[in-house]
Amino acid sequence: MTDISFPATSFRLIRDHLDGPAPAGLEGAVVALGNFDGVHRGHRAVIQAAEARARALGKPAAAMTFEPHPRVLFSPETPEFRLSSVDEKVRLLAATGLDGAIVMGFDKALAALTPAEFVQKVLVERYKVAGVATGFDFQFGKGRAGTTEFLRKEGERLGFAVDIAPPLLDAGERVSSGGVRSALTRGEVEHAWRLLGYPWFQSGEVVHGDSRGRDLGYPTANLKLDPNCKLRHGVYAVRVGVEGKRYDGVANFGRRPMFDTGVTLLEAFLFDFKGDLYGKTIDVAFYAFLRPELKFRSVEDLIDRMNEDSKSARQILAGAGNAFPQLADVAVARRG
Repeated sequence: MTDISFPATSFRLIRDHLDGPAPAGLEGAVVALGNFDGVHRGHRAVIQAAEARARALGKPAAAMTFEPHPRVLFSPETPEFRLSSVDEKVRLLAATGLDGAIVMGFDKALAALTPAEFVQKVLVERYKVAGVATGFDFQFGKGRAGTTEFLRKEGERLGFAVDIAPPLLDAGERVSSGGVRSALTRGEVEHAWRLLGYPWFQSGEVVHGDSRGRDLGYPTANLKLDPNCKLRHGVYAVRVGVEGKRYDGVANFGRRPMFDTGVTLLEAFLFDFKGDLYGKTIDVAFYAFLRPELKFRSVEDLIDRMNEDSKSARQILAGAGNAFPQLADVAVARRG
């Protein structure tokens, strides 16, 4: 167990729609523009560009992101594997040093704006941006017709700075949210960690299970993840954040072939922890894939393997130093 503290922050969170006046607090900022699912290393390069421009201009720096993910509106039949919920994304953004974030409600009204209307109505009139930073492949506006070149020209015409971050490569691979999703689908959480810049994590409220783990000597904290989570089913070495403290542990994500009830759960066993976690929100970060889910011949064989899994997880996590996602403690629910 390790004590941790969340970074102090004066972070300003705005949840905005186009159906009323612009909320106050971030007007005149330099805005990092994008969806920022996962807030990976490529996203952080965009954020750093916004922060650098903001310092040069003496302005605040903020992220502008969109919720729900635009694909929910455009392709509702194709579920999106989200790397981070809006709550998780805002906590990651707040920990980067930004002064705030604008979470734009992505609905039909926003999607109907042409690129020129988005620039004029949202960036210029609504937020009076001093600058914009975005990734090289960012597209926006009706039909995704807005390009970074169009944004650059509009900035020149309307008087705000525009910085475009080039692609970020890692060993020849472009750092992208899609690349992280692919790695997690294969269970390659170390690869995902490298692309993200931190161990991938999921947050959730601990719910009651069937108490099977307690009967086996491994009481678990159970989380129901988003049904669209495509993380490979199996057993992982994890580190869990609980009320400002971290605990190493081992977790199973899947349906437990020995006791399959048809429900997919994340079940985390925290080493050296005593207490009641029911109803509390915890963060579970993934460090290594230990093995796929297996159906054992007996409960005794299962317990033996769980003992082996725990030993392996302890060894792996001992070599992970203090690595953990940097997360700010931000109230996400308010609008304005």
